[in-house]
Amino acid sequence: MGKRVADTAGGPAGRQCAMPMNHEFAPTEPARADVDTAAGQGPVLVEFGAPWCPHCQRAQPLLEQTLAAHPGVRHYKIEDGSGKPLGRSFRVKLWPTLVFMQGGQEVARLVRPTEAGPIADALARIDPAA
Repeated sequence: MGKRVADTAGGPAGRQCAMPMNHEFAPTEPARADVDTAAGQGPVLVEFGAPWCPHCQRAQPLLEQTLAAHPGVRHYKIEDGSGKPLGRSFRVKLWPTLVFMQGGQEVARLVRPTEAGPIADALARIDPAA
């Protein structure tokens, strides 16, 4: 299996590193335009949450399991909070919120997932060749 390509949310657009998924929430967020640009270049998963959130913690094994089958999906793991512009631009209300993007557009959204199936289905919509 190939290595996963993931972006560090605080880095410049296009900066990539090999890793199975982002395990740490990025304390700084990219601009919405950078996320939209990345989604125009390939499949993107934007995960909004917080490290102390129990719902977010419970979702981590599900994300790791499902992202392993989609090494080409760029994963942004964003620490969200009151007044953070990226989360507000996506109208995030609850954590975790997973936004699946392809072709510069939102294709699917999951809020507080509790099973791997819906995550796998949404990933297959943005990365069908995996």
